[in-house]
Amino acid sequence: QERLVESGGGLVQPGGSLRLSCAPSGSIFGIRTMGWYRQAPGKERELVATIANAGDTNYADSVKGRFTISRDNAKNTVYLQMNNLKPADTAVYYCNAEVFTGYYWGKGTLVTVSS
Repeated sequence: QERLVESGGGLVQPGGSLRLSCAPSGSIFGIRTMGWYRQAPGKERELVATIANAGDTNYADSVKGRFTISRDNAKNTVYLQMNNLKPADTAVYYCNAEVFTGYYWGKGTLVTVSS
């Protein structure tokens, strides 16, 4: 079920930065872990980073040290700061929110890293 809206994607040169944001399109109660996933052309969707309510974070090895996930619990908003971007980071990035009854997803935002 898509009730999240991502923003901040675009075209950036290798080594550049982007900041993705994700917020609910309506009221969502009981959000627990929030996260970012991505899907590159011809590949399966993969985990990028997650953040729990208390702030505990988890990152894919491929983005450690370059990406930072954060959240604003008052706004149910999650962010992904992406630095030192590489062409391999090119993908559609999806926001995810875990609630007690399942998961919500966004429609995705495209990030293209190219010179």
